[in-house]
Amino acid sequence: MEANLFLLIGAGVLVACGVYLMLDRAMTRMIMGIILLGNGANLLILQAGGQAGSPPIIGRESALYGERIADPLAQAMILTAIVISMSMTAFMLALAYRQYRYRTADVIERDQEDQAIAARPATASAAPDHDASDDPRTGRMNASGDNFGPRSFEEPVKEADGER
Repeated sequence: MEANLFLLIGAGVLVACGVYLMLDRAMTRMIMGIILLGNGANLLILQAGGQAGSPPIIGRESALYGERIADPLAQAMILTAIVISMSMTAFMLALAYRQYRYRTADVIERDQEDQAIAARPATASAAPDHDASDDPRTGRMNASGDNFGPRSFEEPVKEADGER
């Protein structure tokens, strides 16, 4: 198989620029990054499909390629990738429009919730799934703790943790 070096370099540049743009906080640059990344992936799949050939239909031959047919799998994957990248772009455009309607800033900032979660201690009692209201009268934790299922479900977990 002969690969076209120009198309391979082009695919690498598109993927690199797409990744760089996706790492930015501006929503429009993220959308542009997804578009470039999708196009770079399509070029890469095109190169992986091999050389050009006749249409992949039984009994159809072209004068230029003769009996050598093109790989239909690469063509089908490129069509699928085009649909997926188009739907991702449409979804992100809808998110950008919604963000613009609530506030006109294009930059996505860190959320107060994200900062609170990042600052939360790593102890088990601070975990979001920890049940702090085990006792219905006092609201305090008791020995039953986070027993959510039958004992047969809880015992293997307690044995692995060293409890008994």
